Amino acid sequence: MHPGSLSRQYQVCGRAGCRCMDPAQPERHGPYTKLAYVHRGKPVCRFVRAACVAAVRQRLAVYKTFRKLLDRWIELCILQGQAEFFSRPTAAKAKPTPNRSVRNPGQKHRRP
Repeated sequence: MHPGSLSRQYQVCGRAGCRCMDPAQPERHGPYTKLAYVHRGKPVCRFVRAACVAAVRQRLAVYKTFRKLLDRWIELCILQGQAEFFSRPTAAKAKPTPNRSVRNPGQKHRRP
């Protein structure tokens, strides 16, 4: 399981006489596969070896499924909280509130 996305990158090395610097028909180096993700608020980019691309794609798919399930779970928890804490109580569920305060039988009434 891994967060992020894959992209294909082409590079220019900048060396004089290289095919990527040809003035008529420049040919960049690549494609190279790059993994980009954010971890703890910091962006991270890594090049992935060609032999590992399929395995990384599989991990990204597993992470995407996990996030969808987690987001759905959170959504259901929010809905449950709204129903429990923020909706109006129905007449059957509402507890009757006494009109007068109840005091101990041994307690004397105090005047303000």
